[in-house]
Amino acid sequence: MFDRTNHRSIHFNRPFRLPDTDEIFAAGDYDVDEDEILIEGLSRLAYRRVATFIKVPATIENQYRMRLLAIEPEELDRIIKLDGGENIPASHPHA
Repeated sequence: MFDRTNHRSIHFNRPFRLPDTDEIFAAGDYDVDEDEILIEGLSRLAYRRVATFIKVPATIENQYRMRLLAIEPEELDRIIKLDGGENIPASHPHA
């Protein structure tokens, strides 16, 4: 089985809140990783997303702790649409 991770950056114009957290995250650029696995048995290559993480950088406000927080892709899309944020082109898969 071949796994891969797609990396991309998301820009938020305004502070935002992630589901299941009480924190408000600052506006700015955030890295997102999407882990995928190969769907075997098909006549062409196809992948299924199995996990999505947003990287929260270390800041004074979060006591200098960098974290990867799991998020449902639909929730991330909803937050991006509410913010009016945009993807920064730099998305590419890594095995």
